[in-house]
Amino acid sequence: MPGALEGIRVLEFTLVVAGPMCGVLLSDFGADVIKVEPPGGESTRQSRSVVANESKLFQAFNRGKRDIIVDLQQPEGREVIYRLMPSIDVVIVNYRYGVAPGIGIDYETLKRYRPDLIYVESTGFGTRGALAQRGCSDVVAQAYSGIMAADGKVAEDGAPVQSTFGAPADYATAMASAMAICAALYHRERTGEGQQINSSLLRTGVWLQTHNVNHEPITDALFDDVIRAQMDATRAAGGSYDDLIRIRTEQRFAGGLYYSGYAAKDGGIILGALTKTNRDGFRAILGMEDEPSDQPGHDVLDPESQRLAVHFKEVIRAKMRERTVAEWIDIFDAAGLPAAPVNFPEEIRDDPQVQAEGIFVPLEHDLTGPQSVVGPVVEMSRTPTVARLASPPLGRDTRGVLLEAGYAEAEVDSLLASGAVAAG
Repeated sequence: MPGALEGIRVLEFTLVVAGPMCGVLLSDFGADVIKVEPPGGESTRQSRSVVANESKLFQAFNRGKRDIIVDLQQPEGREVIYRLMPSIDVVIVNYRYGVAPGIGIDYETLKRYRPDLIYVESTGFGTRGALAQRGCSDVVAQAYSGIMAADGKVAEDGAPVQSTFGAPADYATAMASAMAICAALYHRERTGEGQQINSSLLRTGVWLQTHNVNHEPITDALFDDVIRAQMDATRAAGGSYDDLIRIRTEQRFAGGLYYSGYAAKDGGIILGALTKTNRDGFRAILGMEDEPSDQPGHDVLDPESQRLAVHFKEVIRAKMRERTVAEWIDIFDAAGLPAAPVNFPEEIRDDPQVQAEGIFVPLEHDLTGPQSVVGPVVEMSRTPTVARLASPPLGRDTRGVLLEAGYAEAEVDSLLASGAVAAG
């Protein structure tokens, strides 16, 4: 059965993660995604590559696509794009804001060739304000949006440490952009109208922290406002980044006893209780029925409450070290309590549950051979999602795409000779 986006054609001017992963998502839904690369290819092809132009990163971010090489610095190259545009439904761009107009691929230019075009511009800091044209990457967005400080990690020398998960703003921006494209396609189906979509790493980074950054004056008076006042005083006194992180950590009310990580005999384990029922279950197993945090009138800001929270945290830590991860998981599973071992990414594809879910799928790459890759992020019963192809070698589809657009063989040969396009 065809995917939900069967028949939709996407032209992608992207690099690194947010833009390319948006294209992967659309491909999984059935769209024909054509990646446009500059001569020499996107720089991610060389990032930690063992095979020339075929890094594992590039392959992960670009599966399911076709690939053409077009030199947008040449007028002849831009004309190739314009000739393709009548058959294109969606354009994705995630170059630095302001670059697209300079090379003739901005929304106002391209919609002249496809009036109902859906155009996504994914930027670092957005399209307004003093920082709109500043360079950005996921780690920069982590720092600026607050994600990095919220993670609370500090290096031995007191320097900030990026989120352990490599690219939260990038991946979430990709998903948000793909969601917006699907909504825009639905709108176009009803009205015939195309539109421009703007996403940014900054917007996504802030959105990921709504529970931390939203302002609610009554609650904030007891928590956020206290932290901010102490941070301001520390900055005024010349305090370091490490000092600021320590203030934030210490001022959080002590807790999270049953929604936290612990060391067992042979590895890490996570408890994930969000309800009183589950917390009571953990209390019973761990012999902590006298732990008072769910009792009526319990004040988390009371120094005695915080002292008790630290005490019971140590009690749990000691108990958890008495058994192996597997032993604890068996005990918690028997009681129906949410807990999990802490797995390592290098081993996750061999996990029985991951295999039962069919999360990884086999693909065959043109150059590097068999692969096992993470497949679509969702399943659909009537319009299946499918990881269709491994990532494309550089310029593999240039000739084919141009012939589909109506170019004669001789015209393609002339463009190849001029350097306006290239083929792998």
